[in-house]
Amino acid sequence: MYPELINHIKRYIQLSPADEEIICQHFELKKFKKKEIILEPGKLCAGNYFVIKGLVRQYFVNNKLNEQIIQFGLESWWIADQDSLLNHQPATTYIQTIEASELLLLSEKNRVALFGAVPQMESYFRVMMQKAFVASQRRIGYIFNQNDEERYRHFTGLFPGFVQRVPQYMLASYLGFTPQFLSRIRAKKI
Repeated sequence: MYPELINHIKRYIQLSPADEEIICQHFELKKFKKKEIILEPGKLCAGNYFVIKGLVRQYFVNNKLNEQIIQFGLESWWIADQDSLLNHQPATTYIQTIEASELLLLSEKNRVALFGAVPQMESYFRVMMQKAFVASQRRIGYIFNQNDEERYRHFTGLFPGFVQRVPQYMLASYLGFTPQFLSRIRAKKI
């Protein structure tokens, strides 16, 4: 059994003990070392990953050969290249661990089977996708409506513990500015 996964799911839908067992049978535990690549461009995304322990990032390399982080995943978060999964095409992003991590993989084949076996899981995944979409919309809004310093203050206020776990250059990439700018902000002791 995967109590972290089951507890997260039960925040959004009701499950019987039998449902819990069926759900866990559809996931595969994957353990990764620090800085291990889970997905790279050109490969098909294997499925959706639920983070049990650790920290991962999703990023692409832009035309200037800089890494641009588009998402982080920490405990009880989901991460995947949804474009690859939905359209059955090679991924355009990397997924890499930042810390040694334990992830639960729900392959696409197992996701379809799981929805047949436990139909309310479709509702759970719909809510997870809606929450991810809202987070993306908010992030875009912050990028367009806040200056770099405001964006940094806002993010660190929302996620103070998370900020301590992420290398500063990765945080700068995610927030859309240079590591040098981040150093200047931090030097002000904001």
